Amino acid sequence: MPPTPAPRRRLSKEERQRQLIDVSWTLIRDEGTDALTLGRLAEAAGVSKPVAYDHFGTRNGLLAMLYQDFDVRQTAIIDDAIAASKPTLKDKASVIASSYIECVSTQGREIPGVLAALNGSPELAAVKAQYQRVFIEKCQKILAPYAGPQGISLANLWGMLGAADALSQAAVAGEITQAEACDELFQIIVNMVKRSRT
Repeated sequence: MPPTPAPRRRLSKEERQRQLIDVSWTLIRDEGTDALTLGRLAEAAGVSKPVAYDHFGTRNGLLAMLYQDFDVRQTAIIDDAIAASKPTLKDKASVIASSYIECVSTQGREIPGVLAALNGSPELAAVKAQYQRVFIEKCQKILAPYAGPQGISLANLWGMLGAADALSQAAVAGEITQAEACDELFQIIVNMVKRSRT
């Protein structure tokens, strides 16, 4: 007589949400962002539709949560690398550049699709802008010791972030290599800081 399977343990709300986020990333990787609906997510995760709706409310809520998940991981990687780097402009710029490009490259083709969807809705664009401002403030603090007395302007920092997004997406698309993207972003950051001293 075959052994009776052990009863399945119910996931906590946090564990279920983590599972749904992980399944969402897999769906985007395999089928693209357009295929990601709460109904499709529920089916792929083996849960009922109300469970998916209970966690995210709407597709926009899910996309915002995916961006937050990406941002939390990216922030942790950058924070750890900055803490371990030497206190020189070149080291800090190298860490910011390589961490940013590597985070997007690691997430593969999924994150550009999420970013495109975020731009398609005012509500989601506001979520993206909030995280962008946090990243800019982080870079401003990291680079402040190497900048001129006026600091680095917000316009320069927004320009750097735009370049970081464009370079990382070009690397994901295979237009340039990851190393080329890192090198170019590094140069942009160093030159931005040097310009702030004049």
